[in-house]
Amino acid sequence: MKKFSTLVLAAALIWVAPILVSVLAPAPAFAIDLKDMIYDPGQLKPVDSTLKVRPGQMAPDFALPSTTGAVVRLSDYRGKMNVVLSFVPAAFTPVCSDQWPGYKLTREMFEERDAMILGITVDNVPSLYAWVVEMHGLWFPVLSDFQPRGAVAKKYGLLRTSGTTERAIVIIDKKGVIRFAKAFDINRRPDLGVIMGELDKLQ
Repeated sequence: MKKFSTLVLAAALIWVAPILVSVLAPAPAFAIDLKDMIYDPGQLKPVDSTLKVRPGQMAPDFALPSTTGAVVRLSDYRGKMNVVLSFVPAAFTPVCSDQWPGYKLTREMFEERDAMILGITVDNVPSLYAWVVEMHGLWFPVLSDFQPRGAVAKKYGLLRTSGTTERAIVIIDKKGVIRFAKAFDINRRPDLGVIMGELDKLQ
């Protein structure tokens, strides 16, 4: 009887062992870092458009879909907050993937100046959603200028001949008036000190 029980136990272990191994074994490492998903377009022409807006004029209004599913209007912030429009060329590219996470680290600096960033690219919402997730989230709205493609960028004079936007900053005060507008070198991240200096002028 004892021998029979031992055989039964051994047979059970033969069946159960593979299941235990599959359950208890560590999961395969399928995680991919953002750096492994980046496409590097190489050195590009620094600026490839002509600004259509200038300080002192009312900022052209727009309504764009965000990665949260909500539609964001520029005029929603009028009378409430200063707005920093941050146009970037494309999701999953080197400088862009460094620039916006940097604004996450400096959130308090923007909030102290009553400023909200609106991030804008010509990518579609699903692509932007995946990108934001890979950047571990952002505190400001990320908007898709995808359809009609680049319509808002074109309105501001920031649409490049390639169909992407410039790397640009447009600062708008609480009255909806443009106070600063510049297309920076697309190959470099805009100087944060310049942005803060311009926001300080609004205080």
